Amino acid sequence: MSTSFHLRSLGLALVLAGATGCSSPKTAIYEHENFDDSGTFSRDYPVSDIAACEAARRALLSQGYIITSSDPKLVVGNKSFQQTGETHLQISFNVVCADDGKGKNHSTIFANALQDRYALKKVNNSASLGVGVLGSVSMPIGSTDDSMVKVASETVSAPKFYERYFSLVDVFLPQEVKKAEHIPEQPKAELGVPEP
Repeated sequence: MSTSFHLRSLGLALVLAGATGCSSPKTAIYEHENFDDSGTFSRDYPVSDIAACEAARRALLSQGYIITSSDPKLVVGNKSFQQTGETHLQISFNVVCADDGKGKNHSTIFANALQDRYALKKVNNSASLGVGVLGSVSMPIGSTDDSMVKVASETVSAPKFYERYFSLVDVFLPQEVKKAEHIPEQPKAELGVPEP
């Protein structure tokens, strides 16, 4: 009887411990959104918003993205990756170019990428067989259809990913902008020592 009492006490203690452990408050995911300007998703460029978006579009095209928008101030591109025989990954890139009010040749590019994961799911099929007086009878034939089903979706937030992208956009900026950015500094003339 003593052993039975100890087992019940131990069981009750485990239940209470589990209940208190599960009752800790959980923070909602939106509570982690600080809305601080980290600079991860945007860059300023000394060109018009249309020229900035054209450089952004060419940068995506150079990496094999399929462009699905034709708006001069918006670029949407997709690229697919086959990881294994049963998993698939797609990155959807969204770029918005906006005039930032610092003049007609100055704009900001906002970019974000969405990563969708797909997995192969097998669906069993059954066939219907018509039998005169009885009507139709559903019989399992054993065939299966394979389809890719979205299992996860997440915004890419890695700063290095965007840093590489914006560096590539720099390459596709108009030629005159690149020349202006790389003008070597001229050495200052020496003033010499004033005479007494």
